[in-house]
Amino acid sequence: MTSLLSAPARRTAPAADPRQRRPLLLVGVLGGALAAAGLLVLCLGLAVTGWFLTDAASHGAPRDALRVGALGWLTGHGSGVRVEGAAVTAIPLLITLLAAWSCWRVGLRVGHSVSGHGPDADQISDGERDWTVPVAVACFVIGYVAVLLLTLRLAATPTTSPAASPAMGWSLLLAGSVGGSAVAVGSGRAAIWAAMLPGNLRATAACCRAVLRAMLLVSFVTLAVAFLLDAATAVNVLAELQLSQGEMVLFAGLTLLVLPNATLFAAAYLLGPGFTVGAETLVSPTLVVTGPLPAFPLLAALPDSGRVPGWAVWLIAVPPLAAAVGAALAQRRRPTVRWEEGALRGCAGGVAAGVLLGALAAVAGGAIGPGRMRFVEPLVLDVLVHAITALGIGGLVGGLAMTWWQRRTFDRAG
Repeated sequence: MTSLLSAPARRTAPAADPRQRRPLLLVGVLGGALAAAGLLVLCLGLAVTGWFLTDAASHGAPRDALRVGALGWLTGHGSGVRVEGAAVTAIPLLITLLAAWSCWRVGLRVGHSVSGHGPDADQISDGERDWTVPVAVACFVIGYVAVLLLTLRLAATPTTSPAASPAMGWSLLLAGSVGGSAVAVGSGRAAIWAAMLPGNLRATAACCRAVLRAMLLVSFVTLAVAFLLDAATAVNVLAELQLSQGEMVLFAGLTLLVLPNATLFAAAYLLGPGFTVGAETLVSPTLVVTGPLPAFPLLAALPDSGRVPGWAVWLIAVPPLAAAVGAALAQRRRPTVRWEEGALRGCAGGVAAGVLLGALAAVAGGAIGPGRMRFVEPLVLDVLVHAITALGIGGLVGGLAMTWWQRRTFDRAG
């Protein structure tokens, strides 16, 4: 981007691409609207397809299927919905993740389109204020929220009652943080700002990402193994439901929507505190107490209620090990031979990953029906404390271990 090159380079560089100086306000608003509308249209299309697959369009009307798709999109933004009078507040996190991905991809394009606005890198380094990214992000948020409000206006009914306030909060978070970060990266400003940060801070952030990825990966693997070990139960549940092929496809799609939620529940289990699947229940490595459960195949991954095998308690060693591996891999890309740097990067990165994991656990659960099924959630506060402790200690060990290895390699090379 020629607008952000140094002064000598700009004198010999060709003229800036006109596409990088498109109208700032217009590009920002349209980008935010496109980020929201793209996933919304996908949800609408899938809802209509599901209506044809399950009902062959013999009941209801297309607008009913479109409303279901719109409500699904809103639920992915935390609005909740009422189904036959029962509140459903659990967020299908796959929709939320897709919304974040949409904001990121479109935000990058918006950032590139407005990168020619504002001062260049030299002027920014000299302290000149650059309002390009803040203005573009504000417009991006306005476009995103406008689509949300329009969808609420058209899809909400007195019987479904989606909540506007939580949906607004999630929209601001997605468009402002994810979309805003993408705009900063696409415009080139993020690279300038990141260069001003201390190297250890950047290394700690990389460690945090690596530890969080490692923890989520082992949680997903744990979920998959638990499900496969009792896949026969899932098959029996599907057989009892007597679903048609179209309904089976729709049911599989609904299962995928909550797969990220189930992964976070598995993380809560590995950390020790566990989670509830209804009032007065608990699923943890040391105690499993469950009651009647909905006919949902993914619940076959739950351990049997009653006596817990002796080896299950050792599963709480998995999170520190995952954190140690993640921290070591992160430090491998950013080597250091100083013990204090290795310890700080690993421990601080692990603690930060624990905080993020606790925040994710807080949005993974919620009510999924009436009565006892209003309480399906990880034990958030306990998960937060255990995550900070386990991932912090694991990150510390991993950072120190990789520092020892890098010092040893450096001594041999010397």
